[in-house]
Amino acid sequence: MDEATLYAELADHLRGLGALDEVSSLLNWDQETQMPPKGMARRAEQCAAVASAAHALATAPRLAELAELLKDADLDPAAKVNVAEAGRISRRATRVPAELAGEIARATALAQTVWQAARESNSFADFAPVLERVVTLKREQARLLVGNGETPYEALLDEYEPGMTEAELTGMFERMRPRLTQLRARIAASGWRMPRFTGSYARAGQIALSRRLCDVFGFDWQAGRLDLAVHPSSAGSGGDVRITTRVNESDPRECVYATIHELGHAVYEQGLGPAQALLPAGMSASMAVHESQSRLFENQLGRGRAFCEWLCPAVGAQFGSTGVDMPESFYAAVNLVETGFIRTEADEVHYNLHIMMRYDLERELIAGTLDVADLETAWNDRFRADFGVAVPEARLGVLQDVHWSAGLFGYFPTYALGNVYAAELYAAMRAAMPDLERLLAAGDVWPLVDWLRARIHARGRLLPPAALIEEACGHPPSEEALLGYLERKYGALYTL
Repeated sequence: MDEATLYAELADHLRGLGALDEVSSLLNWDQETQMPPKGMARRAEQCAAVASAAHALATAPRLAELAELLKDADLDPAAKVNVAEAGRISRRATRVPAELAGEIARATALAQTVWQAARESNSFADFAPVLERVVTLKREQARLLVGNGETPYEALLDEYEPGMTEAELTGMFERMRPRLTQLRARIAASGWRMPRFTGSYARAGQIALSRRLCDVFGFDWQAGRLDLAVHPSSAGSGGDVRITTRVNESDPRECVYATIHELGHAVYEQGLGPAQALLPAGMSASMAVHESQSRLFENQLGRGRAFCEWLCPAVGAQFGSTGVDMPESFYAAVNLVETGFIRTEADEVHYNLHIMMRYDLERELIAGTLDVADLETAWNDRFRADFGVAVPEARLGVLQDVHWSAGLFGYFPTYALGNVYAAELYAAMRAAMPDLERLLAAGDVWPLVDWLRARIHARGRLLPPAALIEEACGHPPSEEALLGYLERKYGALYTL
């Protein structure tokens, strides 16, 4: 059998896996947005069935055989990536029994519903038993996945950021933490009282504004939709991308910036090359690269001084007076720095400190040095130590994020790494586009999306994550770009 025939067979196999992954993603979206409460048990079985079918495809001996036969074949770059990823998928999947893969899917589907109810009732005790089950299963999965000197946590991290190590992440966080805490302390000591939003903001108006933001940031309505959920998220790819946001009627920032954040994910997925649809080479490079798009949209662009020239009157037209009716005061209000409990609402100075805390706690959970029964106390103690305030209730603390109920251990650090990549991309974009500020002030974001499409979106997974960012920016990524950006921005805002 010739190489072209073998590769066609491998590609068909991989497309089947890609399709099942999208089915799983859309089942989760439906659970968050549309599913009736009594559907929980049936949904758990559906998720388990999809996971079992995907596991059967991934562990099929023929996939490993094809990857081996084609590893030295004369193929184009995208095909080479697909062959390499086929081997990686097969190796990881064959280490995990089908029963465990199905049970993880079942347990996490149930856990997400229980988490939502526990968050509403403000009771970690209601959530702890199902989280204990998820953590037990993920510890077992990590133990089975370990290979080539990996730690159990790295084995899970590899699903989201291939090749990244605990040592690299820990070193980066140790370099970032002193400058972030110093910047926070200088801001607190400055005595500046920043303007704040006042009034109320009706749900319908916030949804209307969110839809307008979708248009501005290049969202294709023929290939996606926007809904409300407990936790904002993005699901799907290509021609079917679903995003969710949430509403706080006393503060429009939550909905505005949740929407812009999820648009970063969605526009990335809509911009992936169609020629490699459902194949690894046509998928996002990693979760940190994914987060770089959402954090870039949300912060450097969405919270930037120039875009506030457009956003301030847009919010005013929708709601009337906000208490911050001029672009300068609006810009200050959306960049207010203060200690808060909720990660997704955190300002840029505090945000990575939230991630570092979760990174340390989830590493301890997977290592077995922290039990779920002690997690709420550990969270509260660590939050007081890192942020200087006591957590008043579980929904503002350990129950605020969906990730652990969904089994996404290893995901959190990609947010911080995504911030690092976003700062590098923003610096490169500014250098390449002298009129960037004028475009943003006019609400003309499409040229920026096109810049990202060419350098990030259309490149898919053709390069490893850090190499992709290096190609786009002209040098290896470093946290220095992020720290310098934050110090300049907030130094000016607070006249430090």
